[in-house]
Amino acid sequence: MDAVQVDQLAVIADDGHRFTLEAHVPKNPRARLLWLPALGVSAKHYCPFAQALAARGIACFLHEWRGHGSSPLRARRGVDWGYRELLDDIRASEAACNAQLPTAERILGGHSLGGQLACCRLGLDPQAADALWLVASGTPYWRNFPRPTRWWLPLAYRFLPWLARRVGHLPGRRIGFGGNEAAGVMADWGRSGLSGHYLPYGIDADLEAGMAQFSGRLRGIALADDWLGPLPSLRHLTSKLADARTRLMTLDAAALAAPADHYGWMRQPDALADQLTHEQP
Repeated sequence: MDAVQVDQLAVIADDGHRFTLEAHVPKNPRARLLWLPALGVSAKHYCPFAQALAARGIACFLHEWRGHGSSPLRARRGVDWGYRELLDDIRASEAACNAQLPTAERILGGHSLGGQLACCRLGLDPQAADALWLVASGTPYWRNFPRPTRWWLPLAYRFLPWLARRVGHLPGRRIGFGGNEAAGVMADWGRSGLSGHYLPYGIDADLEAGMAQFSGRLRGIALADDWLGPLPSLRHLTSKLADARTRLMTLDAAALAAPADHYGWMRQPDALADQLTHEQP
């Protein structure tokens, strides 16, 4: 395998938020991927995945969420943001990718919440990517989950945003869900979980109408033992991109050579990288 160049790219969003985009770029990449992490997960945890993709000819740029990792911000009372600001940060990372590899095929993708916000980004601009990759992702809409999970999810979608407002941020590390998250992010998350629609506060555009205009390739992978992202949840999300050329699959532990849960694939990503990069006839 040719050497992979790893760079730390400085990114500045429109509102002045600064963060680092980590680029894993092989020699002569055949495409580039902007990868969006799961809720509360720093970009550095996807380095094995980025290296696996680079070994397969895909340049991988690891986005950093506002409030985590290289971001200087930390959610607290008086320091807040929601999906609107996260989407602005994604656009800033796209500009950095364009500057690095302006002619490469553009893939946008994400894990869990990252996949949802990749779709929302396409809702704002359906031409922002040529292809979309979703891993262990899907809408959080409570009706997409099996019993008994669906019975208590509406309570969670009300309680966690309330807790975040009360404390000034969601103390995710203390309660075992996500990281320390901004109250605005939790408000937008809870709203989508209750309604099944993406209606972020402060965004006037009809995101789902925009999603329906995306006509690129869409590859979605559900994991067999992932209660956080069951296949019906993924199907609901991809149904919003009705014009995409969609291929969905479910991978089990045998296929992954790793636990088939929400996070296990991150430590052993080769099988999943094979599935994402396999060219269809």
